[in-house]
Amino acid sequence: MIEVIRTERKSAVPTPSSLACLSHVPTVNLTAGCAHECRYCYARGYLTHPGEGKVAFYTNTLQKLHEELPRKRKRPAMVYFSPSSGPFRPVPEALDMAYDVFRFLFESGVGVTFVTKGLIPERHRELLVDHAPLVQVRIGVTTLDSRIAVAFEPHAAMPEVRLAQAAELIGAGVPIDARLDPILPGLTDSEDCLELLCAALAHAGVRTLAASVLFLRPAVVGSLQRHVEDKAMLHRMLDHFASAKPLAIHAENSRVRALPTEARLEIIEHLKSIACHHGLRVLVCGCKNPDITSGSCHISGRWPSAAQVGQKTLFQA
Repeated sequence: MIEVIRTERKSAVPTPSSLACLSHVPTVNLTAGCAHECRYCYARGYLTHPGEGKVAFYTNTLQKLHEELPRKRKRPAMVYFSPSSGPFRPVPEALDMAYDVFRFLFESGVGVTFVTKGLIPERHRELLVDHAPLVQVRIGVTTLDSRIAVAFEPHAAMPEVRLAQAAELIGAGVPIDARLDPILPGLTDSEDCLELLCAALAHAGVRTLAASVLFLRPAVVGSLQRHVEDKAMLHRMLDHFASAKPLAIHAENSRVRALPTEARLEIIEHLKSIACHHGLRVLVCGCKNPDITSGSCHISGRWPSAAQVGQKTLFQA
């Protein structure tokens, strides 16, 4: 059972992110903490994380947006949800707030982009479809293996539900990419696993896939050790990190434990080869893999050039 802590936001609603790939994009978190409780989530190490099994829900987000948006000299072209918590979690208050905030932004002509592993309720899907030109979606799918999904993403929607949602929204004209992030070494990087996933994504209508291999922080290791009950499965993955190296990533100027460059490159190139057979293009995040690429995973979407110009003044009052 997730404990919901009702609190008021003191800072402005749209804020810059510490993630390099979101540094010029206004971001919104409707909560601190995420009810999906993904065991590998890097946000567990954030100072704002309320603790396991807890979600801090910002009750005044919509009110503050109503106050802040009209005061901006230039309205944002789009807003990203959410750097440390997905917008669609099994928390009724947060779902209601997501609907109201999305609707207000759409009515104000502001685009919305988000990454989710959650169940998107029907009324939210209808809202997204009704405003498709202002929407770009990233569906997170790490595996089709239900056993792995339950172990590592206990409260997220099941993979087949995420794929069905993606297919429905794509069919209705909503642009959708997928995110295979993280790839779990020893568990989800096998030929069979990647082949099945790429085939399912292509069948759903996805054409672009962003991918990154798991990296570890102390809070993530602790979460994995406490919560993944299948210890054989867990050790099969963690054994790959025996030769892990410290890596400075472009996110909060932090250092993580990552597989050696050659090992990550091998996994990514293997994925690219399989994805190519299914008509999928693979993007690799330079923020998380600065030793591999300087490219972008386009986590904030691929908006028209006018939107990119608008981003330069997104945070002006």
